[in-house]
Amino acid sequence: MNRRIWIIGGTSEGRGLVKELAALDIEIYVSVATLYGAGLIEEHNNVKVLPERMDLTAMCSFLAEHKPDCVIDATHPYATVVTQTVKEACALNNTEYLRLVRPAEAGYGSAIVVHDAAEAAELLSHTEGKIFLTTGSKNLPDFTAVPDYSERIALRILPMQDSLAKAVELGYKPANVVCMQGPFEEDLNIAMIKHFNAKYLVTKDSGKVGGFEEKISAAHKAGAELVIIARSENEHGSGYADIAALMKKRYQTAE
Repeated sequence: MNRRIWIIGGTSEGRGLVKELAALDIEIYVSVATLYGAGLIEEHNNVKVLPERMDLTAMCSFLAEHKPDCVIDATHPYATVVTQTVKEACALNNTEYLRLVRPAEAGYGSAIVVHDAAEAAELLSHTEGKIFLTTGSKNLPDFTAVPDYSERIALRILPMQDSLAKAVELGYKPANVVCMQGPFEEDLNIAMIKHFNAKYLVTKDSGKVGGFEEKISAAHKAGAELVIIARSENEHGSGYADIAALMKKRYQTAE
């Protein structure tokens, strides 16, 4: 046993796991996509943060060189391409793969559920009224298909220079762009929905830890219709508590 693990993902669960497992006598590598994500991770002597995006070749090279005992995939529930790549790299290198799954909401109540951003954009193309988009910067190109999107769509993205630049380059109005780090309380969501006079709130099922409950309640109270991009139905893995307990049991008892 090398007493070395590799955690992939800059999610709140990933950050929490790093903080909790850093107390163990192990080496921890943490991969995040950006320098912004790296800055959110607490510093520890036995933690090395890798702020870079890796393709399959890079992941395989990393596994071959560092030989971690296991890889914990703590990426966002919608980062399906990354998850598939990590799984493939682990399989090719005979490395244990553990998926940390964020629980989905049990029910959405009154909402329109779609399969992806493109379907959400198509749906909204046949509606009228302002739209508050809270799905992040990755899907911004999809929503430029909505007629008069620069006037109709207000959006909330992370406070990152490249995200803001992307939004502006795509034609979204700066006055309609909010750059903030979540999750957000219900009252703040309500205030933003009302500020933009949004008739629709578009979101992903980011789970309780991602502030999804607060978005649902805020939309209902502010009178906005919910459009929810559902998760992949193929998501399988273990919860945060189970992964943390497994690592503690393994490395606290290992000689």
